Amino acid sequence: MKILKNSFVVVSTLVIALSSSAFAAGDVARGQEIAAGVCAGCHNPDGNSIIPINPSLAGQHAEYIIKQLMDFKAKEGEKPNRNSPVMASMVAPLSQQDMEDVAAFYAAQTPEPAGNISSDEDLLEMGRIMYHGGNIENGVPACASCHGPTGTGIPPHYPALAAQHAEYTYTQLDLFNKAERGNDNGVMQKVLTRMSGAEKRAVAEYIQSMDVQ
Repeated sequence: MKILKNSFVVVSTLVIALSSSAFAAGDVARGQEIAAGVCAGCHNPDGNSIIPINPSLAGQHAEYIIKQLMDFKAKEGEKPNRNSPVMASMVAPLSQQDMEDVAAFYAAQTPEPAGNISSDEDLLEMGRIMYHGGNIENGVPACASCHGPTGTGIPPHYPALAAQHAEYTYTQLDLFNKAERGNDNGVMQKVLTRMSGAEKRAVAEYIQSMDVQ
């Protein structure tokens, strides 16, 4: 497999329509109160989820969290929309300010290293190569080109990934691949159609093994 030598590859310009209020500074203390009542059951009180299928939110960029909440809240048929009946019901009662406050709270939390790191060295090595170098033969860019070499992401559009649960990451990659998640202007869908199942699993496992910054 030939590897992209330059890890910083411009995949595409991801254009996401965010209202100017989405970038307003939220109230961390108020966000903690809201999160405790609405979010903690799935994402843990401090945002470090212990449920592999639910993402860890601690340290995630506030702008990215706001965008996702807005997309979950969007009504069926509206664009962009991120389909999840569970999350749609959670965010339905939240106002714009509520979402900004929750996002501010999670962004202020300290992410923790993930547990249960895969012991399959070959799998992790494949994931490392894909994350940092991509696969030039299949036109797959390096994940690092958008999410950073250390997985810290590039706000507001590209989320932090380091230490994210492998199961959650793999599930989202699969949803993009099947066009069942499409709130990214099609960027990830284009990438995922060129990745094999083994590559998706390897990248997900490697991301979970990355050190949080």
